[in-house]
Amino acid sequence: MDERPIAPALKVLAALMFLFLLAPLVVVVPISFSGDRYMTFPPSSWSTQWYGAIFADGRMVGAFWTSLALAAVVTTLSLAIGLPAAYALVRLKPRGAELLGSLFTAALLLPTIVLGLAILIVFARFGLLATFPGLVAAHLVVTLPYALRVLSTALSTLPIAVEEAAATLGAPPLTVFRRVTLPMMRSGLIGTAALCFLVSFDEVVLSLFMTGPRIATLPVAMYHRVEQQADPLVAALSVLLVVLTLAVVLVVDRSAGLAKTFVK
Repeated sequence: MDERPIAPALKVLAALMFLFLLAPLVVVVPISFSGDRYMTFPPSSWSTQWYGAIFADGRMVGAFWTSLALAAVVTTLSLAIGLPAAYALVRLKPRGAELLGSLFTAALLLPTIVLGLAILIVFARFGLLATFPGLVAAHLVVTLPYALRVLSTALSTLPIAVEEAAATLGAPPLTVFRRVTLPMMRSGLIGTAALCFLVSFDEVVLSLFMTGPRIATLPVAMYHRVEQQADPLVAALSVLLVVLTLAVVLVVDRSAGLAKTFVK
């Protein structure tokens, strides 16, 4: 069946929405190339000095490596926990599977600031504040629902007949999962990893509750930088983070396809 043509009015509306979402870049990008000592728009002079200042700032560099390590660990744990949980809900179909799925993703319904305050109260009792394990646990509360949802969608769209055929030919359940199910879930796994990485790397509200003088993530360091110094360094760093996000999205699109990954 031929696809219905998109109405011109809908195309115009979509273009306006894209312009609205991308409007902040019109301000941020020029400011990142400013030669001024303070954020001004439009800049009175042009320079790339603030991009060099990022790498000369030890606090920002250290916070970047902390965020990178944190996002990598959180992504790995999200896949390790979310994959068997999604398989159990979709393939084994236990009693109350829909209720369990809603319960596991309920954290996404709470405002992040309320979730952060609750985590702060609980983690303070166990001495997990301003520690790397505490940050990992806090970020998992947010990333695991995303991982479970994407992986469940990926599993539910797979043809179960292929797995049954492998089992009929004598393959043990673990072999079926490793040799048949996982390769067919490739796009879902890549999409889940990218989504969890970006959510963890960019998380600022939970990190504000969990960080301290001993440890800070990059979004928190940027937040404090804006409070203390209103210079264009944060704008330059924001541009680099936008580029990093686009790079991750392009990798997902090239390796798995965005529509195939996130659309059921």
